[in-house]
Amino acid sequence: MLVNTKKMLEDFHNSPYALPSPDFFNLDTLKCHIEVAEELNMPLLLAFADSLQGYGLDMEEAAMLGRYYGEKAGVPVALHLDHGSCVEVCKRAADLGFTSVMIDASSEPFEENVRRTKEVVEYCRPLGITVEAEIGHVGQGSEFVDASKNDNVYTTVEECKKFVELTGVDSVAISIGTAHGAYKGTPVINFERLQEIRKAVDVPLVLHGGSSSGDENLKKCAELGISKINIFTDIVTRGYEIYKTSDAKSLMNLSVEAHNGMKEVLKHYYNLFGR
Repeated sequence: MLVNTKKMLEDFHNSPYALPSPDFFNLDTLKCHIEVAEELNMPLLLAFADSLQGYGLDMEEAAMLGRYYGEKAGVPVALHLDHGSCVEVCKRAADLGFTSVMIDASSEPFEENVRRTKEVVEYCRPLGITVEAEIGHVGQGSEFVDASKNDNVYTTVEECKKFVELTGVDSVAISIGTAHGAYKGTPVINFERLQEIRKAVDVPLVLHGGSSSGDENLKKCAELGISKINIFTDIVTRGYEIYKTSDAKSLMNLSVEAHNGMKEVLKHYYNLFGR
């Protein structure tokens, strides 16, 4: 069944667990994620990133396939736009049938981030579409060595609290030490900051850049108040590794091996974060 993210994130918000949110970029990855959720009988926050357009699907195709398979699924599925680059992209996703959107203006000044987020909230709320935004900035992991050498801008308690109050956003992604993509080193997570933010705001908290952050780090984030953890790089990296090392004698068999390998990664994270 196709739903928005409100109830599923509220359920995790009030528990020491988190929901993994995997991105899809083609039909195979979409079906992979739904199969795992159904096998585990868990809700699925199925994400399509604005930046993944052109790697197999455009937004209209992603909406059509996501809605079709989400409605068929035997578990709750939210179709989520990840990292919408501007207000217009988020509005288009809402019009196409996404049930949840993220507006990412985190690299903009605070006032502009508030303005864009508020505009998206005002557009989506009457449509029953939930909105995620980001305060602070989660940078890229390609040059990550430690917390002092990447382009993260860490979320402050004061700005996060004010941001939620001014925008009315449904969930908020915070920056506490992770980064997008693969790491060259091990991230240093600011768990104290996470606890402070969790006490200060009463909306579900989201962690981006979950891949390669370490099982112990991620499990502790879930226990201390993160409700949703985005996972992408680890899943597709596993599929790519299988393509490089498999002894499969046909493309069909190779595709099945990669598909099953990606499923195992998502299952691992469901079990790590889950109930």
